[in-house]
Amino acid sequence: MAKHYEALQKAEEERRKRAGGVKESAPRAFEAETLSQSQRSNSRGLVANIQSRFRRPLRKPSSANEVNKRRISILQPDSFAAEQFRTLRGRIDSLATQRSIKVVAMTSANPDEGKSTASINLAAVTSMSVGRKVILVDCDLRQPKIHRSLGIEPVAGLAEVLTGRAPLDEAIAQADGIALDVLGVRSTPSNPSELLASQDMRKLIDELAGQYDQVILDTPACLGLPDAKTVTELADGIVLVVRADVTPREDVETVFEILDRDRLLGLVLNGVEMTRRQYGYY
Repeated sequence: MAKHYEALQKAEEERRKRAGGVKESAPRAFEAETLSQSQRSNSRGLVANIQSRFRRPLRKPSSANEVNKRRISILQPDSFAAEQFRTLRGRIDSLATQRSIKVVAMTSANPDEGKSTASINLAAVTSMSVGRKVILVDCDLRQPKIHRSLGIEPVAGLAEVLTGRAPLDEAIAQADGIALDVLGVRSTPSNPSELLASQDMRKLIDELAGQYDQVILDTPACLGLPDAKTVTELADGIVLVVRADVTPREDVETVFEILDRDRLLGLVLNGVEMTRRQYGYY
């Protein structure tokens, strides 16, 4: 990880030198397999103002409308949005015929790009499959969202399990109205990076993979923190969530440099306005 932090620091110094420059706007969509070698090799020099994003104040609590959007597949299982997540589930299942993909990590370049929404809804539609046992794990030990979005008040969470303060079965809860198990976050520890990188975390994921047909990991944003890279290395596959007209292209290219590309299953384009139907979210 040291080389990535050195690249971030170098990029920050270059940004200060050319302060006032125009930032490239994000295109509508990205394809994980079509970036040229020159684009990948130049991506380290394209990172702009990453560190400053993570010095901003914590977000205000989510509104009820925002929380409902995160669980639209549960509240409106016949909606257009739910069908898109079924399509995503189908594509992952298709890839799983070629190699084992029991553990899927969901991540994004930056916060507020729809990663947790995608995690919740993919886990929800996957759990609707007949005879399929699914667990959603909130791996964001800094700003967790899963338990609030699903209306769960955990008596214990990921940090308690990793530190031995609670057994796994006590920390697993079930979402209301759906056969989905959830390992949320009860308390935010002072050493989240160390806990996620521990052998106990690796053993936990292995244990869950043995108990469930599908394990979905909701990770923190990838840029600026080591947590996402640490967690994604425990997964069989990675899905990157990109927000239309928001996520800068250079940030996506930098994520490709940080993550293991062999594990990358593809991208989810979030926040696209629909023209023929009034589904203003996906």
